[in-house]
Amino acid sequence: MNPFKPTPSQTVGPFFSYGLAPEQYGYDYKSLASGALLKEDTQGEAITIVGRILSGTGDLMKNVVVESWQANNEGQYSKIIDKDTFSGFGRFGTGTDKKNRYILHTIKPGRVDSEQAPHIALTLFSRGLMHHAYTRLYFSDETEANEKDPLLLQLPSKRRHTLIAQKAQSDFGAVYQFDIHMQGDDETVFLEF
Repeated sequence: MNPFKPTPSQTVGPFFSYGLAPEQYGYDYKSLASGALLKEDTQGEAITIVGRILSGTGDLMKNVVVESWQANNEGQYSKIIDKDTFSGFGRFGTGTDKKNRYILHTIKPGRVDSEQAPHIALTLFSRGLMHHAYTRLYFSDETEANEKDPLLLQLPSKRRHTLIAQKAQSDFGAVYQFDIHMQGDDETVFLEF
């Protein structure tokens, strides 16, 4: 019998707003990242990703921090944050938007290899979560690539749509809507690492 027991998990927060996204929440601390991944000379198609985080009952979750990690337009990941014109890393708190959305201003990522469709990895932090939640965002206008993506192919066909962001045009360019459902009939597929 092992006399050492693992330390029990604790929920994330309430520190996450000023610890993970202080400038967005009005604290006088410098943020590591923001919802704007674009810099002045970033190469690629500028896009905006907008979404809501919904509980199992369909209620808006108001204080979730969403982190994003993605390749650049050529399918390459940055090795050092802020090394060049695009780090690939962003962070946005839903409590900073009056509609409680997360909003990421970024570029559409390229394919990282010949099999994977363009995608963005997302991590969610929130009160009540014992561990971070991980998911991926794919693009509705990448149908051919999505049909060959190894991760999407592992999922039942009726669940794949939960990882596909829907494209809409706006006066500001391409906007992708990606709502994340934490539980319920339309629960988003979450990944384990």
